[in-house]
Amino acid sequence: MSEMLTQQDVQRLLTDPSPNTRAEMAGKVAAQFTAQLSQSERTLAEDIVRMMARDVATRVRAALADSLKSSAAIPRDVALSLARDVEEVALPFIEVSTVLTDADLVEIIRSGSSEKQTAVAKRPEVSGQVADVLVERGSEKAVAALLSNEGAEVAPQAMSRALDRFPDSEAVAEPLVNRAHLPVTVAERLVALVSEQLRERLVAKHELPNDIAADIVLQSRERATYGLVGGAGDKELERLVVQLRRNNRLTPSLLLRALCMGDVPFFEVAVAQLGQVPVSNARLLIHDAGRLGLKSLFDRTGLPPKLYPALRIALDVANETDFDGLDHDLERHRRRMLERILTQFEELASEDVDYLLTKLTDLTAAA
Repeated sequence: MSEMLTQQDVQRLLTDPSPNTRAEMAGKVAAQFTAQLSQSERTLAEDIVRMMARDVATRVRAALADSLKSSAAIPRDVALSLARDVEEVALPFIEVSTVLTDADLVEIIRSGSSEKQTAVAKRPEVSGQVADVLVERGSEKAVAALLSNEGAEVAPQAMSRALDRFPDSEAVAEPLVNRAHLPVTVAERLVALVSEQLRERLVAKHELPNDIAADIVLQSRERATYGLVGGAGDKELERLVVQLRRNNRLTPSLLLRALCMGDVPFFEVAVAQLGQVPVSNARLLIHDAGRLGLKSLFDRTGLPPKLYPALRIALDVANETDFDGLDHDLERHRRRMLERILTQFEELASEDVDYLLTKLTDLTAAA
């Protein structure tokens, strides 16, 4: 222990026991925890840091916390004392210390300030358990910091809960958009939130009638929503469709858009959800050669009757139009789909044609 405090250090403490001197000595003592110490030396060192952790001067405790924050060898009671201290002392320590357990961090979230919650959210690694509590109990600032932290294990349910708690917060939505991996159900919710904000801005800034603004937003949202479908696996696709239906976003035009883009699987899952039948049953009914199956299933969905002829044609064309397997296959397939659908409009009643043309206005350009 002779290397910890020299005779000169002791003399300084005796002649100048100011907070500045004590803070300097606190850093020097704390640094020794990285050294090889005998048991008696470690015991003495621990006693000294415990005493300094109770120092009346905040700058002394802050210097101690800053020096000890990366040490895994400090006593647990000292770690908890520093984490529960005032923010000037606690924040750097909370953000880094590996001595603090998940249970400690949960306690800090539940009883600490927004700043302490944010320090937890910024840790290099945040477990799913801690992230869940942060999303449920943390401030908007803390939740935004958590979602910005790629080292945090944030479950899809926690992301959705963050949007539930702070639906109008750009600070929360923006880091979600920027996360490397985003569940398709969360992405769809973000699309919807952004669309509602867009509608409000269109109405307020450009004095557009609400119905026109809503139609513009609907087309933009459906375009973006459909863009998410291609990357979804079977289970993700089912979860997405359930979410769309629950929030009244599984619209007739979205189903038509999917078919016109050649996406029969999305149509199958969507109609199954609307008709409240298993997907396997829906597929058998949709592809019934006698055509009674699709009509009987369609009648269960609550979709507008005038949509049926358009869906029937789109489904026939989708089933008959193959991919060619060459470069830009998908784009050519969609173009052929639209061309074939448009050539069969004469089979539809005029009001159905108007309905279909309205919904395909932006789709043609996209394809």
